[in-house]
Amino acid sequence: MHDLVIRNARIVDGSGTPAYNGDVAIDGATITAVGGRQGAARREIDADGLLLAPGWVDVHTHYDGQATWDPLLTPSCWHGVTTTVMGNCGVGFAPAAPARRDWLIGLMEGVEDIPGSALAEGIAWNWETFPEYLDALEHTPRAMDIAAQVPHGAVRAYVMGERAVTDVAASDDERAAMAVIVAEAVAAGAVGFSTSRTVLHRSVDGELVPGTEADASELLAIARAMGEQGGAVFEVASDLAPESAELGWMDRIIDETGCRVTYACVQNDEDPLQWRRLLEHAARRGGGMYPQVAIRPPGVLMCLDGTHPFTGRPGYLELAHLPLAERAARLRSPEVRARILEEAGPHPARLLRLLFMEGKAMRSTIRDYDRLFVLGDPPEYEPAPSRSIAAIAAARGIAPEAAAYDALLENHGTAFLYSPLFNYNAGNYDAAREMMLHPNSILGISDGGAHCGIICDAGAPTYLLAHFVRDRTRGPRMGLEQAVRMQTHDTARLYGFHDRGLVAPGKRADLNLIDLDALAMPLPQMVYDLPAAGQRLIQRAQGYQATLVAGEVTFERGESTGALPGRLVRRARC
Repeated sequence: MHDLVIRNARIVDGSGTPAYNGDVAIDGATITAVGGRQGAARREIDADGLLLAPGWVDVHTHYDGQATWDPLLTPSCWHGVTTTVMGNCGVGFAPAAPARRDWLIGLMEGVEDIPGSALAEGIAWNWETFPEYLDALEHTPRAMDIAAQVPHGAVRAYVMGERAVTDVAASDDERAAMAVIVAEAVAAGAVGFSTSRTVLHRSVDGELVPGTEADASELLAIARAMGEQGGAVFEVASDLAPESAELGWMDRIIDETGCRVTYACVQNDEDPLQWRRLLEHAARRGGGMYPQVAIRPPGVLMCLDGTHPFTGRPGYLELAHLPLAERAARLRSPEVRARILEEAGPHPARLLRLLFMEGKAMRSTIRDYDRLFVLGDPPEYEPAPSRSIAAIAAARGIAPEAAAYDALLENHGTAFLYSPLFNYNAGNYDAAREMMLHPNSILGISDGGAHCGIICDAGAPTYLLAHFVRDRTRGPRMGLEQAVRMQTHDTARLYGFHDRGLVAPGKRADLNLIDLDALAMPLPQMVYDLPAAGQRLIQRAQGYQATLVAGEVTFERGESTGALPGRLVRRARC
């Protein structure tokens, strides 16, 4: 008798082959039979009309701190994610000398917009080395599996101290010391190493992430140390141009060490076809290089409880302390509205400066209100030009700032404005779709756990199915089987997770049972549920009937069952 049988499912197994109907039998944490009619079980789930797919494997998150206090890892858990990789972009919390803990928090706060007060209160710091950090993670029960990469910023700071944040080259001894730390981390179970090479990533003090300007000899020394441990993933956040020397050392890492390299690949307005050249370079290599592309093009969300075009104006600041309902009511006053709009002066500042006036490291490619949209309810992330604030303002015969002001007050002040920062040069997601479908790309950049005040993309796996498979009208869609494969089998294989990502006998029973017709994403919410009442944007999902990890149902219809079968996935045990 099986422990669990899921009956009559439409099975999309993650391989990319056509879906088929049948049962799936599970014993313990393992899938034991797939297809046909399976025998009796201690528990049965009737999946008639439902899609059964592997659990999503999200390779780009920033739960490095949250994973030490939150067993669920919200919001990713609501979106069918069963395995997540953190430690991206060169930032994290190990190794951590006691005197550098606050500095590491400031680095994460600046780069990933996670409230420093929440990190300071939530992290227990019962480690110093990276192996000790992994041990601490392993001892925490959780609802999903996690895997960790060792971050360059923390490693460099541990070895070089104050010199780490300068552009000075590491000495031979310092490079050797960093290589030893990374080798020990990989031997202990780190699934990769990450570094930041972008000037957009800065601490709360404005300092670049340590390693941003590290030379190729330092990066190669670290990669060789990983290669001696059998190889791992080398993740890069980079201002990468196809013609730059950056690709040269990445090629050497692949050729000389056996490590796999993945880096962010998005469309930017300054060079709208750069992404295509990056993908062409990866294709010419034939393997080892995986440009990481976004499912939902990265974009900023604006609301009255977050950042918006009026955040710093004196008239607004006088009301900012009020509860949202009262604040919205006051903002509707014609006198208050007129005053706040007039405070822009004769030449209103551009959104580029307004959005990040508080010193956020991220920089927008927004140039005007034609790239700012009313998100709507249900939210529309591929909006037509007619939904832009500029178009709405023109139709009403008012200034764009006035239209933005009025839009923020809709739905009792809970409305959102949305601006896609990347992958929207043509005003649609055709480029994003092409990136995703490229044979060398890998899905990522969801940034789960990060950018708490302005971005909420942890629901990207849900969006892939709901929008690009089922609902898209402003361009071609993609096949269900291909979409599932890309965020299960492909992402799992990048990090060597060979025991998951497929619905097949012998594989780990990490599964999603989905009502595809009902799959939806409600509006994001601004909540204050981090430690120290820290603020963050969250977004739930509808349509997930059940999520299983290691054969246990962890979520039913969006609610936790209390089961915590998740574990730390160490590289040596993948």
